[in-house]
Amino acid sequence: MAKIKVLSLNGEEKKDITLNDEIWNIEVNNVVLSDAIKLQMASLRQGTSKTKGRSEVSGGGRKPWRQKGTGRARQGTIRAPHWVGGGVVFGPTPRDYGYKMNKKERRLAIKSALSDKFQNKNLCVVENLELTTPKTKDLNSTLNNLKLTGKTLIVTDGENGNVCLASRNVPSLHIIEPSSINVLDLVSADNLLIDEASVTKIEEVLK
Repeated sequence: MAKIKVLSLNGEEKKDITLNDEIWNIEVNNVVLSDAIKLQMASLRQGTSKTKGRSEVSGGGRKPWRQKGTGRARQGTIRAPHWVGGGVVFGPTPRDYGYKMNKKERRLAIKSALSDKFQNKNLCVVENLELTTPKTKDLNSTLNNLKLTGKTLIVTDGENGNVCLASRNVPSLHIIEPSSINVLDLVSADNLLIDEASVTKIEEVLK
């Protein structure tokens, strides 16, 4: 069984807890993990690029000149693609770049990301993340006590308002709730900081 130490906000060891091996200590499936990252990044694409075809541009209601007798090439409209101001041929149109992934694969990807954090000792569990003040200085002091450097993903309940306020002007911190945990945020962070209650919630959902 996987075990990890639970720390206080001062960095003191309080107790050991047992983690669910099926969630926190599985063999990392890099293929599924990569597919999940591509899926999430594709879903973030807006896909709002748009050009107008010859039927959408304004003007060109009459034939520019008569069909025969001018010596020039026959033309039906000045809004054909080869005219300046004409429509675009096969231009981009709004689309959705997202695609589907099986539920079991999505769960496996999250478990793989969590297991990677645990196995590489980039997982830090604390008793709670309640700060007495919404000051960035206090939050930075807490991170120093926990010896966390680099990009850190904080997983805690939304009721910890002081933590959310204190982290707003720290670019290297990102806060999410246990219900919003996802592969892209996990992989993008160097460290995962999570409170004990959130560990329980994640295990309840993924078991």
